[in-house]
Amino acid sequence: MKIYTKTGDKGSTALWGGMRVSKHHPRIEAYGTIDELNAWIGLIRDQTALEKQKEELTAIQNHLFEIGSLLAAEPGNTKIWLPELSLTAINELENSIDQMEQNLAPLHNFILPGGHPIVSQAHIARCVCRRAERLVVAIAEHEMLPDEILMFLNRLSDYLFVFSRFLTSYLGAAEIPWKPRGNPSV
Repeated sequence: MKIYTKTGDKGSTALWGGMRVSKHHPRIEAYGTIDELNAWIGLIRDQTALEKQKEELTAIQNHLFEIGSLLAAEPGNTKIWLPELSLTAINELENSIDQMEQNLAPLHNFILPGGHPIVSQAHIARCVCRRAERLVVAIAEHEMLPDEILMFLNRLSDYLFVFSRFLTSYLGAAEIPWKPRGNPSV
């Protein structure tokens, strides 16, 4: 099977189920952003030496493929098989967040992204996750989507924030608080 089909040469693509839509359709934007997020998480996974986190990131990538499949599906088509995103996936993120936070100092200020390349990449992934979440919210305002998609993305952005702080601590990097200019209390 060839990778190129030439069916998208004029700016349209097919949803899973056959319906053709523009390549700038909200569903295409959403699952394309999920794909971008998945690539960032793969980059982070490839750079961490922490086996537990590698396993978590691999599980997250699999869940992102489930979400991408759900977003790529033709709305209302009951003739196609779709994966399910379970509440277990969300609970796993929450448990990981709780475990990582146990060893982190309480946060009293906003922090500037950065401190180490992998920490910066985790922050970029968090930003891409928030963009994906916004795109999915826009779809959910007009179409029925499983609630678990938004729940997972919301929790994943929290996970990525805490993971960036966890990496900062693990690597001994500096966590730089935001100091607003002109604020006399800082």
